[in-house]
Amino acid sequence: MTVDAVSPAVQERWYRPSLRSPLVRIVLGAVATVAPVALSMAAIHAVLPKPYRQLWPQLLAAVLCLLAYRAFTRLVEKRQAPTELAPAPAARELLTGALLGLILITGIVGVLWSAGVLRITGATWQSLLGPMAEMTLAAVLEELLFRGVLLRVLLGRLGVGPAMAISSLLFGLGHLPTEGFSAVAFLAIMVAGALLSAAYLVHGRLWLPIGLHFGWNFATTALFGLSSSGNKTLGLLHTALNGPEWLTGGPFGVEASTVTLVVTAAATVGLLVWRSGRPVAPALRIAGWKQA
Repeated sequence: MTVDAVSPAVQERWYRPSLRSPLVRIVLGAVATVAPVALSMAAIHAVLPKPYRQLWPQLLAAVLCLLAYRAFTRLVEKRQAPTELAPAPAARELLTGALLGLILITGIVGVLWSAGVLRITGATWQSLLGPMAEMTLAAVLEELLFRGVLLRVLLGRLGVGPAMAISSLLFGLGHLPTEGFSAVAFLAIMVAGALLSAAYLVHGRLWLPIGLHFGWNFATTALFGLSSSGNKTLGLLHTALNGPEWLTGGPFGVEASTVTLVVTAAATVGLLVWRSGRPVAPALRIAGWKQA
């Protein structure tokens, strides 16, 4: 018997329960989020030479990623306007998140400088547009995937603790393999994932974690020229690290430093405490999250 021969009522009884499965929703949401980026970037690289694919392809891919997520919430989850992407507070929360990321990294650099393991050796003016475009795409894609899809769906089924633990674990695994990766680096990335999850819980929207993710990466690489997740970069400032790996993070970068681990853990707790005193956001009510 073909699918067309099955009555609409039977199709609906099979179709809708299957989409209510958290695993099915996570898989469909992940595919919907990642596919536009992969397809658009592959097409652009195949058609245009390098001089003509600067800046705008990454920004276009980020926009397509957002549109695809909205399509997923409408077609699969039957939500006409996902509150986690409410447009009104977007600018304010993006800016707040970016400033928070900048402050956190600047504080970490300050501690390492005071400890004598970090020094500024020079500075070079260069355009920041390219790195900003790449960081925008990375922040949008990863936050839609790990917080918008994975964390949000798990919240409705498992609650805050398990949902944060699983999403943070997968966020850490998503950064494998990179140069200098170690057990400490893996733990540090997991805690960073918990920090971004806590940022999502504050309002139940994605703008704050997207801004935080962007601000963190921008300050680490484009401003201070430090390695990020094992990727060496050239920033405005020339920064040299010399000291034990537990303090400097080694080849992986300052994200694997115990200083970063302590700072991100403290920031995570701070955001969760702030969250606990606020009303449950509409996006979290949709996810089935209950306030303690």
